[in-house]
Amino acid sequence: MTRTLRSPRATGWVCNACRHRTSTLTTLPLRHWTSSRQSSSSASSPKSKIPDPKASRFPTYPARTRFAPSPTGDLHLGSIRTALFNYLLAKATKGQFLLRIEDTDAKRTIPGAEDRLYRDLRWAGLDWDEGPVVGGPYGPYKQSERLAQYQSHIQDLLKTSHAYRCFCTPERIDELNRRRHDKGLSPGYDRKCTHLSSAEVAERVHKGEPHVIRFRAPEKWPRVKDLTFGWTGHGEKKSKNLHAHEPAYDDSVLIKSDGFPTYHWANICDDRDMKITHVIRGSEWLSSTPLHVALYNALNWTPPAFVHVPLLFDTNNQKLSKRNFDSDVSSYRSNGFFPEALLNFAALLGWSHKEKSDCMDLDTLISLFDLKITKNNCVVTFKKLDFLQAQHASRHIEAGGEKFEQMIRDTAVAVLEKYGAAAVQSFIGTRSLRDVLAQIMSIKSIGYSTAPAFAEKLAVFFEPLPSPLPPPPVLSHDQTWLLHALRVAASTLLLVPAESWNQETHRSNLLLLQENPYPGLDTTTTTTSTDSPSSELPADSTVLTSKQWRILLYHYLRWALLAGRNGPGIPETLELLGPEVCRQRIQEANQRSQEFQVESVKPILEEQGWKGDADGKRRVEKAWTPHALNASPTPPTPSSSASS
Repeated sequence: MTRTLRSPRATGWVCNACRHRTSTLTTLPLRHWTSSRQSSSSASSPKSKIPDPKASRFPTYPARTRFAPSPTGDLHLGSIRTALFNYLLAKATKGQFLLRIEDTDAKRTIPGAEDRLYRDLRWAGLDWDEGPVVGGPYGPYKQSERLAQYQSHIQDLLKTSHAYRCFCTPERIDELNRRRHDKGLSPGYDRKCTHLSSAEVAERVHKGEPHVIRFRAPEKWPRVKDLTFGWTGHGEKKSKNLHAHEPAYDDSVLIKSDGFPTYHWANICDDRDMKITHVIRGSEWLSSTPLHVALYNALNWTPPAFVHVPLLFDTNNQKLSKRNFDSDVSSYRSNGFFPEALLNFAALLGWSHKEKSDCMDLDTLISLFDLKITKNNCVVTFKKLDFLQAQHASRHIEAGGEKFEQMIRDTAVAVLEKYGAAAVQSFIGTRSLRDVLAQIMSIKSIGYSTAPAFAEKLAVFFEPLPSPLPPPPVLSHDQTWLLHALRVAASTLLLVPAESWNQETHRSNLLLLQENPYPGLDTTTTTTSTDSPSSELPADSTVLTSKQWRILLYHYLRWALLAGRNGPGIPETLELLGPEVCRQRIQEANQRSQEFQVESVKPILEEQGWKGDADGKRRVEKAWTPHALNASPTPPTPSSSASS
């Protein structure tokens, strides 16, 4: 229910301001929330539509984006992120993603780098719609093959006097900049060559005199609205600073003396000719954007939308670059990272989302991508990459299929390289390595990250146990009376037939052994239970809490099966090792524990009169009932199949 305020009746003169306020109040709705009926009624009234934040920056038309690397080294993390953002924007808008090779700097070009660029992009799944190899309507897509286009467009600037030829030698330019530097001034050119007549310029060009072509900088630089950083640019400030004390101009070189274009000139010509709508690149190019827009304006071209993304830094506040070999895409590939995990990691470096989980494949990233990119530089911590790698690995294991099989193949290679064929064959026996590794990968407690790292975790299976085994997990001679009960419990697990040898059966039997331990061993569930596995056991009593017995049982089994090393759970370990290996290891461990037990109680027996003869030992044992060594009541019978 809604009501409106009625304006009070005027009894005298009322000013116009008050009349306006009361007229506004007459249309102000008042809601009554005194009942659920009234509440639902008012809730059904029309609501104003909340604008979608994605729509404010996101294009409503198919975007054409490009990734334009130079073949001067391998792709690094920052490069793959730039390529990814361009790819996501194009695919999210049903547009096109272009690849362009900027190879005009022949001195810095590295042989083979171009082919590695193609390989790494394809490995990552960032296939280009237009570009080298695949072609397209606006080729060629290598700048070294587009020199004619750059020369054609530069003629347009020369005709309109937005560019001019400069014959100054490099030595004169260096001297000019040195003199300005000594005066505390910014570098700049004095436009000496703008005073040459057209005839003189033509004659010097005809003679083949080396020269460059410079852009005539505007007096007022354009302001640019970047979709990440907002408005940017120098306006008149930069020109005024250059003119102070000694006139100079920021007339950038567009065509070098060898006829090749500079980055700035080739960049804007290619983007215009290839109909690029959005330029997504690192924020290091933000300061160059006013120059690019000024060039567009001089040619009467419409500039694309600009999206600059923050730079990447390591934890030492050093910028990541091609010199950081540990950030090369090829290193991630060789170390076993999934391409989807690397792309997932790269996407989160500067871009945010509202999903509950950060784990996303490429299709999910496309569906969620927008231009909500942070302005702040990103500090890269690779723990996040490890986390995402494990998450994607878990997905592949659950889904099965070719990706899971590839994980098995990669792990098999890593295992054989690390442990050797003999050790591997000794562990798997008659089983196939593929089946054993698939079974191990299904154990979540081990956790797959990369194939080499996963192979490291499997040392508990493929490396032999230390010989002799370390002492069993009983810390003092007063607790050695427990070892016989533990030996009986461990031996009981070996009674399971081979056809029922699986983790479900072992899990059921372990529960039985926890609830029905060795007869004569008294367990209680009193509140005096230990707080942790390291808590001390009673030193001189046969009474244990159930928790203490369970902890000791599992510690003994892990010692017997894996020499106490970390690994999967006991049921999983029993299944993976198989009945023959388990029988061998438990029997050897039981023998070792018995030897340890004898050595531990020998001083006590000697104190009670044992001289080393068998009869004397038996006499002492008979009187020493709390620490009897040879009691052998009937152990609990294990189940041969899993029970609920």
